[in-house]
Amino acid sequence: MRPVSSRTSGRRLRSRTALVALGVSLGLALPLGAQGTDDALLREATAQLQGLIRLNTTNPPGNELLVARYLDSLFRAEGIESQVYESAPGRGAVVARLRASAPAAGAAAATPLILMGHMDVVGVQRDQWTVDPFAATVRDGVLYGRGAIDDKGMLIANFQAMKALQRRVRAGVRLKRDVIFVGNADEEAGGDFGMGWLLEHHPGAIRAEWALNEGGRTRVMSNGKRYVALQTAEKVSHVVTVTATGPDGHASIPLEGNAISRLGRALAAIGAHREPTVLTPTTTRFFGSLAAAWPDAAEARAMADVASGDAARVARGATVLRAVPTLDAVLRNGISPTILEGGIRSNVIPRDATATLNIRTLPGESLDAVIARLTAEIADPLVHVTVTSRGEDSPAMSADNEFFAAVERAAKRLDPTITVVPYLSTGATDSADLRRAGYKAYGLLPFPLEMPDEERMHGNDERLPLTAFLFGIRFVTGIAEELALP
Repeated sequence: MRPVSSRTSGRRLRSRTALVALGVSLGLALPLGAQGTDDALLREATAQLQGLIRLNTTNPPGNELLVARYLDSLFRAEGIESQVYESAPGRGAVVARLRASAPAAGAAAATPLILMGHMDVVGVQRDQWTVDPFAATVRDGVLYGRGAIDDKGMLIANFQAMKALQRRVRAGVRLKRDVIFVGNADEEAGGDFGMGWLLEHHPGAIRAEWALNEGGRTRVMSNGKRYVALQTAEKVSHVVTVTATGPDGHASIPLEGNAISRLGRALAAIGAHREPTVLTPTTTRFFGSLAAAWPDAAEARAMADVASGDAARVARGATVLRAVPTLDAVLRNGISPTILEGGIRSNVIPRDATATLNIRTLPGESLDAVIARLTAEIADPLVHVTVTSRGEDSPAMSADNEFFAAVERAAKRLDPTITVVPYLSTGATDSADLRRAGYKAYGLLPFPLEMPDEERMHGNDERLPLTAFLFGIRFVTGIAEELALP
């Protein structure tokens, strides 16, 4: 662990002022003298998160064992049982465990809880960042770095929750269930060396009923109020290739049916295409619950319309919500072109050109049906749409159980005005593997973020305001306490 540079001392003072404002603005239920406690907690957690970010785990190649060993050292320093598992050279996972107290005679211990996150990060375009993406710079109360919110911040929040539970145990409080920390590898590239490998090779080390993972959101609305979108289901990610063919030749002689031009027309048709609106039980409840708290009156009415079950109202509401990409994306299958390839030289017309699409289908929706609709829109026999990688669906989780209720109680202890809703996430996470294996897995990004910061995930200048970081640590700790303490 590297200490925070002394050059950040002025920023710490600004951060301290921001923390005071956070407590006032959110109505945090802080015990007497908690300001000093929170300052110390934030200093420690920030230094730990900086340590994780400075370990470059861009996937590929991953190198997650660097972070696994770092986290293992933190757990061992706290006297918490920890084990590093190596799934491949340089790849692996760290699993730590707090064990339940012996149950009373005739009683059974509650089923275990997992707190999990992933240690790998996506790549960066260094020239597009205003800071070194792996320097973990703190500027004006904000921590910049690849992985700050996806997903190394979650790892440290989970570690701090484990540490808080350990303190309670040392003070004589009994744990009613095992709490297991899992730091995963390879989440950003499918999980073959991470959760999939753990489930196959070390299922006993992570056997549990409940799991809290990334995947949801804690969002700051335009009026400053917050809502928690707890992921109970997720879209399925697929990779699809669009290939256009045409005559090849010298570029000095333009040819009808040029493959690149043909591909351009196909992509224009794909861009104009919109998948039909489809409501799931999760999205119906999401919009119905959020409508009462949403600050924009027109959008709130649209949410109520979408949740109404009346076809005409649903269509009207979906039209309004189309203007909000994060809301529109949960109403339909999503199609995003991501890669273009074609040509070898500037004076050669290529025989073919390709585009890669990332398609995210709603639970239960058919990828083949999406491809059939795209093929009809393209309407060109020399353009072929093929599946490169087909994702696998996973079951949705209930929002009517002790886990959801625990999240809601923990959130409202921090902010009594907060709204907690079930959420169908557009991103794919390791929770899908767990759900298919019979775990009850839920997703949360515990840090309250405004949309400009949330949208930096996988983007340039990814960053985490330290006030949001503190909130998230306390939030995850509160959830763990709700589920693990008597």
